[in-house]
Amino acid sequence: MSPPQSPNSSMASTNDQYRFLTQGSHRIYMNNDDINITMELHKKKQRRRRCIKCCGCCTATMLVLVVIMLVLGFTLFRVHKPSIRMNSIKIDGLSYLMTSSSTTLQPKVNLTVSADVSVKNRNSASFKFNEATTSLFYDDVVIGEALTPPGTAKARRTLRMNVTVEIMVEKMLGIPRLVNDLRSGELLVSTYTRINGRINILNIIKKNTEIKMNCIMMVDLRSQDARGIDCKKKVSL
Repeated sequence: MSPPQSPNSSMASTNDQYRFLTQGSHRIYMNNDDINITMELHKKKQRRRRCIKCCGCCTATMLVLVVIMLVLGFTLFRVHKPSIRMNSIKIDGLSYLMTSSSTTLQPKVNLTVSADVSVKNRNSASFKFNEATTSLFYDDVVIGEALTPPGTAKARRTLRMNVTVEIMVEKMLGIPRLVNDLRSGELLVSTYTRINGRINILNIIKKNTEIKMNCIMMVDLRSQDARGIDCKKKVSL
């Protein structure tokens, strides 16, 4: 038989058991705190990752929008200046103004100028213009004027216009150098054309446009055609 245990040893055993249980419960409590801290850190990392992803998506979207705006600015929204060209010009009835056997001018002759003018629109939107004015000059005197009706040059297209000018014969007969020019068979004349219009791109960009063209040419009395056409153009936006 085992010897009987003293009361002190029994109390010591009880204290050891209590200390062991206390230490065990304390250790379990600390483990729970560690788990909670770990979960909080994990949540913070997830929130940080979501924030980084959101900022990255916003930055990428902004960059894409900037690139799109730059591309549109250099292509669709870029306004190009329309151009104008004098293709040909002819004066009908000029050869009948004075006969070869006479130095007398014929005042009852109908003189008509026919000009072929083209307007080229390089924009992605149409170019609408008002009435175009064309004036004919001889020796710095206006001897004829014509109004071309309003029109539209479609996007990236060229519009050709036939301009007809009735010459004021009385004004032309009052110019002293006319007889000598008719005898030489050549007539130096000039034209001035002005077109006012607007370029409208998607109702976002609206540009008022003015086109001016001044041409100098020599008209052959036999063929009644103009040759050596030299034009100076100016386009204002």
